[in-house]
Amino acid sequence: MTQLPKVIAKSKKRLGRGMGSGKGSHTSSRGQKGQKSRGKVNVLFEGMKVKKSLLKRLPKMRGKGKFHVNTKPIAIKYERLEALPAGSVITTELLVKHGILKERLAKLHGVKIIGIGDNKKKFKFSVSTSKKSVVKVSEKVAEKPVKASK
Repeated sequence: MTQLPKVIAKSKKRLGRGMGSGKGSHTSSRGQKGQKSRGKVNVLFEGMKVKKSLLKRLPKMRGKGKFHVNTKPIAIKYERLEALPAGSVITTELLVKHGILKERLAKLHGVKIIGIGDNKKKFKFSVSTSKKSVVKVSEKVAEKPVKASK
């Protein structure tokens, strides 16, 4: 004997499919006349309103980034870099390799080091940093900070 669980989920009752279906004849539990009794109505349909419809009231988003959600970069505290070897160049690849952040999130949002917490090690950075961490870090690469592309 098999120990499979019983499937109890019932299918949706289809209206207006003959007398034998149990929901046939006349109005088929749709009420009487009207648009809803006859067929499907679009969810966004608001009738013959004088006011602007919902879609007209929403603001237009123009420009290059209209399909991208503007998100802030992932903030990593300076004290979490203690697991890394001293004097290393901090890149997103290095942070992913040591398990400090996930690769997918780093590519999607970018990374930013925030100077919260104590860490005695010195690093060079190729990711963006906050002003607080620049004060704490004694060595810093003179290059421009590189943000991970979306």
